Amino acid sequence: MTIRQAMVLAAGLGTRMRPITNTIPKPLVKIGEKPMIDYALDSLVEAGVERAVVNVHHFADQMETHLKSYPGLDILVSDEREALMDSGGGLAKGLKLLGREPVFVMNADLFWIGEPAGQPSNLRRLAGFFDAERMDMALLCVRIKDTTGHNGKNDFSLGPDGRLTRYRDDPSNPVVYAGAIVMRPALLDDAPEEAFNLNIYFDKAIARGRLFGMMMEGHWLTVGTPDAIDDAEETIRRFRTFA
Repeated sequence: MTIRQAMVLAAGLGTRMRPITNTIPKPLVKIGEKPMIDYALDSLVEAGVERAVVNVHHFADQMETHLKSYPGLDILVSDEREALMDSGGGLAKGLKLLGREPVFVMNADLFWIGEPAGQPSNLRRLAGFFDAERMDMALLCVRIKDTTGHNGKNDFSLGPDGRLTRYRDDPSNPVVYAGAIVMRPALLDDAPEEAFNLNIYFDKAIARGRLFGMMMEGHWLTVGTPDAIDDAEETIRRFRTFA
């Protein structure tokens, strides 16, 4: 299955990245000579996405200017200038600009490198993995050993059938959520109008036995503070050297 629409969550304040984010939104901070959000957008284009919604708040004008110049995608802006909607509220609002078919959901400040050449990408594999009959959401997951910049905490445990449970409830096979989802927009039809965290829907899906995970290929990076930039760029240099 080729998924042709996506939502990229990009409206956060980036407070831990200050003072850099005193003048620029976090998704536009360059890592490896490329704005962080472009790693997500490039992955979506490669996977066959044609239209993406990106929510904006912090330095929204800068975000809009950058998005207008990005080639290869029809990008719509979900404007949160007046009020931040958190991850769940922002997603629910942005999905209203898209169709009803399955959608990728990406974080603008989490990305991966080093996917094996000549094989389907992580997003293409995730799209093929998603089964709406059995799943509310399919999450891309990663082992802590394959991360740079992560806080060391596991999010979920991955069952032998692909079902996810909270790590705190079942520490048997720990994984980290890698910031990419496939889901049907209808899942959030009952979402509140106000701000809320997407974890609410993760937990609802777990309770129904319908939250699933798939392991990613390559190496995952998160850059939460200015001090983390050097580590991320060194990791990127290392992977490029051996590519």
